[in-house]
Amino acid sequence: MTAALDLRDLVISYRSRGADTQVVHGVSYHVDPGETVAVVGESGSGKSTVALAALGLLPSNGKLVSGQVLLDGTDIAGWSDRRMSKVRGSRIGLVPQDPGSSLNPVRTIGSQLGEIFRIHRHGRPDDIPGRVVELLGRVGLSQPELRAKQYPHELSGGMQQRVLIASAVALEPQIVVADEPTSALDVTVQKRVLDLLDDLQAQNHMGLILVTHDLAVAAERADRIVVMRSGRVEEEGPAREVITAPASDYAARLLADAPAFTATREPVAEPTRTIADEMDAAAEVRGLVKVFHRGAADFRAVDDVSFQVARGTTHAIVGESGSGKTTTIRMLMGFEAPTEGAVLVEGQEMPTRRGAAWRAMRRRIQIVYQNPFASLDPSQSIGSILEEPMRNFGLGDRAARRARALELLDLVALPADARRRPPRELS
Repeated sequence: MTAALDLRDLVISYRSRGADTQVVHGVSYHVDPGETVAVVGESGSGKSTVALAALGLLPSNGKLVSGQVLLDGTDIAGWSDRRMSKVRGSRIGLVPQDPGSSLNPVRTIGSQLGEIFRIHRHGRPDDIPGRVVELLGRVGLSQPELRAKQYPHELSGGMQQRVLIASAVALEPQIVVADEPTSALDVTVQKRVLDLLDDLQAQNHMGLILVTHDLAVAAERADRIVVMRSGRVEEEGPAREVITAPASDYAARLLADAPAFTATREPVAEPTRTIADEMDAAAEVRGLVKVFHRGAADFRAVDDVSFQVARGTTHAIVGESGSGKTTTIRMLMGFEAPTEGAVLVEGQEMPTRRGAAWRAMRRRIQIVYQNPFASLDPSQSIGSILEEPMRNFGLGDRAARRARALELLDLVALPADARRRPPRELS
C-alpha cells in the first residue's frame, strides 16, 4: 500500500539574525489511507514545524533543507508556492491550531468557506452558497444558514474550530493535518471536535496526522504514535505499545508526567478557616452579577458568584464554554465592571479603571492569557515584552531590568537567547 503521506529524512532550519539554525534533524514518518498518526512531544520539539513543512507552509525564515515529502508517491518537496496552492485543500487539508488567528475577522464564515470552492474551481459558482451551508451542517453546526452569514467573533471557540475543520475537508482531501486542534477547548467541546474528525475520516477514508501534546488524546484516538524531541523522532509504533511499554526513556518520562496516566492524588483535607484566614484572603468576589445587553434582550452571563482565594492556595474555576469562567476572571481583573457585586484584592475593593489606585492595583494582580498568539506584541522582542512592566513602574535601571528578564526566562525554562527573539520564533 502506498502511504497517503510519507515524510523521509526531513531537515529544516530557521534563519534568525543572519544565521541559520537547524531545528529538525532527519525526521521520517508516514500515514496510510484511513489511518490516524498522532505526533506528540513537548513544545518546541518540532511537531508543528514538520507538519507545516509537509504543506509548504513554513514561515518566511524557515527552510526545508533536505528530505522528501511524498504525497501518494509523488515528491512535492521544493514545489513552488503556486504549485502547492493546487495541492493544499484539494489533496492535503490543514486544521490550524488557533481559530482566532486563522479566520478572517472581517469576512463572513460563508464567504471564507466559499472561497475554497472558487479558488479550486470546484463546481458551479451558483452552487457554492448551497454547498457551504451543506458543509457547515456536515460538521455539526446548528442553523448552518445562519452561521454562513455570521462573522468569526459571533461564534464560540468550538464552533470556530468546526469551521476550520469544514475548511480542511471541503474538497475531501486524502490527508488532513490537525495541528493541536483542541488545545484551546474545554474537555466537552474537545470530545465533540475529535469525534467529528473521526467521523469525517471514516466517511472519506482519509489519513489523519494529529499533532498534539496531549498523550491521553493520542492514546484514545491514534493507530500509531510518533514521539518527537528536539527535532528528532525518539520513538514510533502502534499506540497501544508506545503507551503501555515505551521503548525510549523520553517517552516513558512523558507518560510518567502526563496527568491522565498518573494515579489520582488523594484529596487534601480542607484546612479549618479562622477569622484571620477570612481577612487574609488574597482575592474575594462577592455576589458577582454580569448582564450583557444584546439588542432588546439581556444576557445574564454571571449570576451571584462568590468565592475567596486564600493566600498560598490554588482556586480552580471549571465549566464548559459559555459557563461564565472568563467573564468572572475579567471582573476579578477589573477588565469588566460587574453589574452587581464587588471584587476585593488583599481586602481592598477593585478601583475604577483610572487614576493612581488603579495603576497600583495592576502590580498586585496579574493574568496568564489563554492565547499567546493574540497576547504577545509581535513587533517587540521577548526581552522587551518582559521588561516593559518594569519600565512602566520605574523599577531598576536598564541593566537591572535585563538581568531580571533573564532570571524570568530561566524560571520558565526558556533559553537566554530567547530574550532577543520575537514571539513568532517561539513555539
